[in-house]
Amino acid sequence: MRITISGPPGSGKTTACSKLSEALGLEAVVFGKIFRELAAEKNLTLGELGAIAENDPSIDRMIDTRLLEIARAHPDIILESRLSAYMLTRNGIPALRILLEASPDVRMARVGLREGETLEEATAKTIERQNSEAKRYMKYYGIDIGDRSVYDLILNTDDMTPDQVMDTILAKVREWDARQGS
Repeated sequence: MRITISGPPGSGKTTACSKLSEALGLEAVVFGKIFRELAAEKNLTLGELGAIAENDPSIDRMIDTRLLEIARAHPDIILESRLSAYMLTRNGIPALRILLEASPDVRMARVGLREGETLEEATAKTIERQNSEAKRYMKYYGIDIGDRSVYDLILNTDDMTPDQVMDTILAKVREWDARQGS
């Protein structure tokens, strides 16, 4: 089964992908890593690469084309990307589409801890990143990332441990699997 996991920075996407991959024995592809690697290759921050991407659609299109190629080639995979649910839906590729979210305070604290930044630094960089992404996704694809209609499960991770998040997702996986007749 294909599973997409989306959400804003600090919502728990990467942790959920890792745990879910282990639990289900499926490969997980984290597209944020591709963007980070590209920024590092160009000796840029994520914010700087995002600013360049606002005027250069080839950066997002390269990543999103790769997402669709992988999704089409692998019926059993976990895809973590802000646009994965939208892209698969638009292209008629079946998947269980999950959105993880958390309050801004929780997300900024998580991002700061992960990146070794102060809360203020994490907040400033994350807001800049989110604004850039929202602008690009609307400009290039006509996608409003605030539209949650494409998701099968929306989960707030504020007060959940990573294991609780995984257990909730696994319950949805079993339910979705049963409905698909697998």
